[in-house]
Amino acid sequence: QVQLVESGGGLVQPGGSLRLSCAASGRIFGFYTMGWYRQAPGKQRELVATITKGGYTNYADSVKGRFTISGDNAKNMVSLQLNSLKPEDTAVYYCTLSKSRSDYWGQGTQVTVSS
Repeated sequence: QVQLVESGGGLVQPGGSLRLSCAASGRIFGFYTMGWYRQAPGKQRELVATITKGGYTNYADSVKGRFTISGDNAKNMVSLQLNSLKPEDTAVYYCTLSKSRSDYWGQGTQVTVSS
């Protein structure tokens, strides 16, 4: 089993920044992809960014140029730097780890962008 724990969420003003972190533990080996999804109240869950163990990254169009995903393979950790935040970025952000058979999810961390 894999466990994921997110941290770093909070309240920030529009235009501000936050850094989210995710620590993975458990049965982790081989190649995998980690990333971030988010879900706002009443809205569908959406992809934010992903990163492979080889360092390939992918971003949603809505966050390109503002968010940056990074990983540490040795520590099985992934971070998401959120810059130039907008109110529409408000959501619960979930860390994910994907392997060939399963997807694993953290409990989520709340990001609120408001004046």
